[in-house]
Amino acid sequence: MRIYGDSISGNCLKVKWTADYLGLTYDWIETSVLTGETRTPEFLAMNPAGQVPAVILADGRPLAQSNAIILHLAEGSDLIPTDAYDRARMLEWMFWEQYSHEPYVAVARFQVRYRGIDPKDLDPGMVERSYGALAHLERALVGTDYLVGNRLSLADICLVAYSRFAPEGGFDLQRFPALTAWIARLEVALDIR
Repeated sequence: MRIYGDSISGNCLKVKWTADYLGLTYDWIETSVLTGETRTPEFLAMNPAGQVPAVILADGRPLAQSNAIILHLAEGSDLIPTDAYDRARMLEWMFWEQYSHEPYVAVARFQVRYRGIDPKDLDPGMVERSYGALAHLERALVGTDYLVGNRLSLADICLVAYSRFAPEGGFDLQRFPALTAWIARLEVALDIR
């Protein structure tokens, strides 16, 4: 399997961490979004959306979109709950991550870290939604170690990726002790320090 990813991207790191946790063999092909490597004719032939992560599976089939990739990689593993309700809750978190967390926390981080925008100059609505997403996670993690069924699942891997980078977007995680403890727990469980 080949994984095309940019190491600065939480979406790409989700795929790497899932593959590593599962002990899968792969070649990592560093593909920079900052220098336009996802816009080359060769890359676009593989993934017309021009985004990373993208994988070429061992049988040669391509697959894109981080959450689709990790669902495929983890099929049959302990990262996907066997209980139907817990599986649906995992998916609920994964869908929420792409719609209500990543568009705010990750975009703020990108603007501050890679575009050089001062955090105080970020769109106030983005800042408010980012803090709202972090607060939602905080509430969900009070009294539990993981987001679903009190065990590690793809929901955790999805959400830790950009949550742990939130300070790079100017967000104060010390306001969220349960979230901070969860990030530390996942850094150990996934060996991502």
